[in-house]
Amino acid sequence: MVIIGELINTSRKKIGEAVEAGDVAYLQQVAKDQVEAGAHYLDVNCGTMIGKEPETLEWLVKLVQEVVDVPLCLDSPDPAALERALGAHKGTAMINSISLEKERYDAILPLLKETDCSVVALCMDDKGMPETVEQGLEYASRLVDSLGAEGIDPDRIYLDPLVRSVGTGSHYGRMFIDTVSAIKEKYPTVHITCGLSNISFGLPNRRLLNRTFLAMAMAAGMDSAIMDPLDKVIMAHLYAARAVLGQDDFCAEYITAQREGKLEV
Repeated sequence: MVIIGELINTSRKKIGEAVEAGDVAYLQQVAKDQVEAGAHYLDVNCGTMIGKEPETLEWLVKLVQEVVDVPLCLDSPDPAALERALGAHKGTAMINSISLEKERYDAILPLLKETDCSVVALCMDDKGMPETVEQGLEYASRLVDSLGAEGIDPDRIYLDPLVRSVGTGSHYGRMFIDTVSAIKEKYPTVHITCGLSNISFGLPNRRLLNRTFLAMAMAAGMDSAIMDPLDKVIMAHLYAARAVLGQDDFCAEYITAQREGKLEV
């Protein structure tokens, strides 16, 4: 399960304030905390920095990689910002994101062809987001096929079927889970990720919904999530789900997590 730590995002009040203030120590501590908690990638997003995004994203990449060894998920629809961030990034990054929207697809594709980056691929086009499982699978198929035709291997693709809050549509949770199952059946080597906490937006006790959704989506075949690794309880659920789903040989990771005091419930 590939965990993409979500916390370095200037839409979060404390992160936005730290970026504005140039508080390197705070931002680096958030990065280190997420990696220590189990993140495999760190998402870095400064999309709120209107007019300053390219230089700010480059700055964030440099300061984060001073203190952690994991690759970064460069989160921007702006090819200029991504190009500067890629120039500063050490190792192979992940780009977040491409979609079937023509303008975004045409802008991001050259960066993928020039690098070995993985990519989050949003299952949507210029008409919008999917409203049925069939539509979600169609978008996923178009993405995998079109990127494949450009030389992008399936194992570099992290399809995002797009989570929406069950508070805005009671079918959205089940639709996402069924879409994941359909995609994994057709494209077993493609990764599937999502912005996990979107499932609970606008609802009370959001962490309960997030934790339940994580386990259900993993059972359907989701093998990555953009999430908060500092939520110790959701991380405990992740270890437990991997054990139950047979993804943890002899429950070794689960037992180790227990010994290290990580299974908080």
